[in-house]
Parts: sequence; structure tokens; C-alpha cells
Amino acid sequence: MGRQDLVDPILIGRVARAHGNRGEVIVNPETDFAEDRFQAGRIVQVGAVDRSVARRIERVRFHQGRPIVAFEGVATMNDAEALAGADLWMQAADLGPLPPETFYRHDLIGCEVRTGSGEVVGQVSGVEGTLERSYLVVKGTLGDVLIPLVAPICVKVDPAARVIVIEPPDGLLDLNETRASRG
Repeated sequence: MGRQDLVDPILIGRVARAHGNRGEVIVNPETDFAEDRFQAGRIVQVGAVDRSVARRIERVRFHQGRPIVAFEGVATMNDAEALAGADLWMQAADLGPLPPETFYRHDLIGCEVRTGSGEVVGQVSGVEGTLERSYLVVKGTLGDVLIPLVAPICVKVDPAARVIVIEPPDGLLDLNETRASRG
């Protein structure tokens, strides 16, 4: 397929290992929408973001929540083993719309987190967990804090304004401070 420059790359998965002897690979998804991202006919970028190669998904099936993918041009176990550890990317523009009150992780990273009273908690440095149980990783002045990304706590999420307003229950910010920031 060849190389394609990624304008706004979004990581959607990583090749875990080869599967079987027909060139298939098991993918560890880095998306909450694996069934949408990994479909036969879709073209994904395989490899480091700056050295990726476009590959078409020939066929895909899921086992225990992970896609087992066959790429065009990857026909043997040796070909598949060469892809182990490779990142899988898509253009942000190819992702499509999300359900209401759902956000792409990359849109939340960098947002400032404030309490309803205006106190700055910090900046989102990552999002962990699944779609149903996501946590904001917020880099604050005293270290990282984990904040559940749920409506009763995150009362306003505005990625366009780069702001998330929270109403944390008493003790949440102290309780969810990560060990690394305590030590």
C-alpha cells in the first residue's frame, strides 16, 4: 500500500503478536470503539507514527474483546511476527461522530480541570479505563490525581474551550492522588 503521511494521527491499537500461521495478528485495542475501527476494508497506518505504512484490513474477527486482524500483504506467520509491537493509527478526520456526552480521549488531554468554585486542580495528562469507567489523569501541583469521568463529578466537559469543571465529593481529590505523587 505504501506510506501515507498522518496529519492528525490517533492511536487505535498495538499489535500484540502473530496468531496462527495465516498471517493474522492479535491487536490490543487503544480505543473504546474497536468494532468500528477494525473493519474489513478499512485502511490503517502500521508502525511508528513518523514511519508508518498504510495497510488494508482484509478480514477481522474478535476474540475476548480483541481483534484478530489479517492485513493485505501479510500472508505468513513470519510476516505477522514482524508486526509484533507495531502501533496502529488512523486519521482523526476518519473517526466519525461520537454518541452524545462521549468524548475522544485526545480531545480531553490538555484540558484544564477546575472545581465549580474556580479552583484549578490541574491539566488532563491522560485518560485511563474503558468507555464505561474512564478516569481523567490530572497533573496537579502536588502530583497526579485520578478523577472519574462521570456526569455527577464532571459537571461540564468543554473540549473546545479546553476546560472541564468538576464537583468532587469530599475527599475525592486527596483519596485519588496517585502513589507516585505521594512518594
